[in-house]
Amino acid sequence: MIGLENDLQPAVAAVCHIMNRFRIGIASILHSTNAVLVVLCGICCGALLLPPQTAMAADDPYAAPRARMVDTIAGYARHLAAVPGRAELDPRVLKVMGTVPRHEFLPKGFAREAGLFYGLLPGSKSDHIAYADRPLPIGHGQTISQPFIVALMTDLAAPKSDHVVLEVGTGSGYQAAVLAQLVRRVCTIEIIPELGASAAATLKRLKYKNIKTSIGDGYHGWPDCGPFDSIVVTAAAGHVPPPLLRQLKPGGRLVIPVGGVFATQQLVLAQKAADGRVTTRQLLPVRFVPLVSKE
Repeated sequence: MIGLENDLQPAVAAVCHIMNRFRIGIASILHSTNAVLVVLCGICCGALLLPPQTAMAADDPYAAPRARMVDTIAGYARHLAAVPGRAELDPRVLKVMGTVPRHEFLPKGFAREAGLFYGLLPGSKSDHIAYADRPLPIGHGQTISQPFIVALMTDLAAPKSDHVVLEVGTGSGYQAAVLAQLVRRVCTIEIIPELGASAAATLKRLKYKNIKTSIGDGYHGWPDCGPFDSIVVTAAAGHVPPPLLRQLKPGGRLVIPVGGVFATQQLVLAQKAADGRVTTRQLLPVRFVPLVSKE
């Protein structure tokens, strides 16, 4: 089926959804200035006769912007092939990035660049900023990380289905949600109580069962939840915290931005060998909020 103007698609999807829900048959012809479209909805119709992306959008208005976000991530990865050591990110990571609802982890209202304030209402064009490849504010001087960086750090952690992963800096809970679909358990710790409580509530509402949350100083890790196959730190530290290296299993990986607030920060991959020796590699310059710690 072709020629349905973008402005008509949401309305058509909504009408057909209502008709199918109440088992009402309908055959209608919609005319636009440029095209003619026949839509059939009815009791015997198992699916809407819409293009695939429109059919997805009927159930999930964020499907299309989320797919565009994943395409952007994949494009960046090809240009930075030397960072993960290959020309593309793990397909499992990209798949998860295409399913986790990033909009659910944002405050319900925040400022647009144009200065207008809006709520994240499903179906509105403004809410698609949730899937822009950029960091966004979540309050308390913190941000939800750029999607590409979330995907890259997840890829560098080399997650496996039997892994236990520590995240330092829960923030909104988005990074933990991405990791949770790839590993056995995620332990995530946040030093700002309000953010930690909000993230825990969001993760519970979205029914993530394999994420443990805690309020505390992530510099010291979470010994009772470890040891860990990998650790992901979502804020910049002045150095790699020794307690985190101690809680890393042999063969484990630590992904962390290192550098000061006003200095160049580098995304660092630390790997722990079987004999306990640690090697580090600087991957690319980044910009993160500082790691809040009592140290």
